[in-house]
Amino acid sequence: MTATTPDRAALGGFLRERRGRVTPGDVGLPASGRRRTPGLRREEVAQLAGVGVTWYTWLEQGRAKNVSDQVLEAVARVLRLDDAEHRHLMVLAGREPAVAPAAGTPVRPEHLAVLERLLPYPAALQTDAYDLLASNRTYRYLFDDLDARPAGDRNCAWLMFTHPRWRGSLVDDEDVLRDIAGRLRGKEPEYREDPRWRTLLARLREASPDFVRLWDAYDVAGDRTQLRRYDSPRAGRLDVHFQSLWLDRARGDRIIVMTPADEDSRQRLERLDTLVGAAPSVTTADDAASERLATR
Repeated sequence: MTATTPDRAALGGFLRERRGRVTPGDVGLPASGRRRTPGLRREEVAQLAGVGVTWYTWLEQGRAKNVSDQVLEAVARVLRLDDAEHRHLMVLAGREPAVAPAAGTPVRPEHLAVLERLLPYPAALQTDAYDLLASNRTYRYLFDDLDARPAGDRNCAWLMFTHPRWRGSLVDDEDVLRDIAGRLRGKEPEYREDPRWRTLLARLREASPDFVRLWDAYDVAGDRTQLRRYDSPRAGRLDVHFQSLWLDRARGDRIIVMTPADEDSRQRLERLDTLVGAAPSVTTADDAASERLATR
């Protein structure tokens, strides 16, 4: 795996945006009168990071070449970057491996077996771009009939931002959508050569003003276990722990699974599995496409 090509303009833009989020008090500096812009001044970042003001200015302007790891780490410390933001910085600086475009992630029989064994807990095989490659029946019917969606729409980000029933199932829709946009924002530089990513982001920007708003906010999110709250049309109110079981962390392929956070949610998921029990326990995107063609 080759490293990403440095994107000096994007790196400078990210540093400027993050500098605006850090106050003097955050780094132990006294407030010194009114400021024309929020956050730290360039000279304050340079001083705290131990680099020259001119060099740091060039860094933000996209003019600095061959930036050392030591400088990047010092700036990351001053700007108080979390793990996801730190990785994003290193990707923009060309320090992390790029992900080569691939024809597709293979869906293996052992993956399908895991999805089936996780029933009645909703689970799906998902990529870094939120493509849904396979899912068990409680996931497919949690928000809607996933198998009825066109192949190009079987993407969790697309459905959450654009499909009323999927978005309507989110109790905390702003938080979930911000997290999805933040994860896509953080990962996009690693996939800048992948046409599937370019197509997805272009579609989202065209179809969803909320996606544009959250993308432009430039939050960067990483993967973590979260408490999610849903109002499922079939299952009712659910509180679940949303987590990833990694298959290939480098490529971002994972099994996502929702485990109940309380007894009521567990019982409702069991009832959902019984309600849709006549459906296949696991299907893939190819299965759904073949079924739609067969019924035409």
